Amino acid sequence: MLEANANPFYSFLYSPIFLSTFFSWFIAQIMKSIIEVLKKRPHPAKLILKTIFWTTGGMPSSHSSVVTALATSVGFEEGIDSALFIVLLFYGLLTIRDALGVRRAAGSQAKLINQMGKELSNRFGITVKSVKEIHGHTTSEVSVGILIGFFISVAFCNL
Repeated sequence: MLEANANPFYSFLYSPIFLSTFFSWFIAQIMKSIIEVLKKRPHPAKLILKTIFWTTGGMPSSHSSVVTALATSVGFEEGIDSALFIVLLFYGLLTIRDALGVRRAAGSQAKLINQMGKELSNRFGITVKSVKEIHGHTTSEVSVGILIGFFISVAFCNL
């Protein structure tokens, strides 16, 4: 693919590990943006760009896509018996678990806190600053992200 004495920057950019991980994230975020646009019309361009680069939660999970692509491509390139693959496998499992459980629970709690703040404001005139509501993922959102990451890695590592 590349010569042994190629520029390290180009070797990095053309690495199947980098390419599969980057495109897994990019495709998941583009899909998420398209789904959001279809659900809520019209959408200003600024909001679409925000969805592509910053929005958390939604279909599909780009977190799951990225960690799956990273572990899968390292498994293909370095072997599933390598220390790096094992580290990335458990890193991926923790990230996916976090997306499914911890972040989802934190988002639900933040929503409740904000509702309580509005109630305090309405009843007693107390101003309560709202907290950010983080959106976790459903099982289907995570599953689609995992599939994207896996199949993109298979494609890039077997070209």
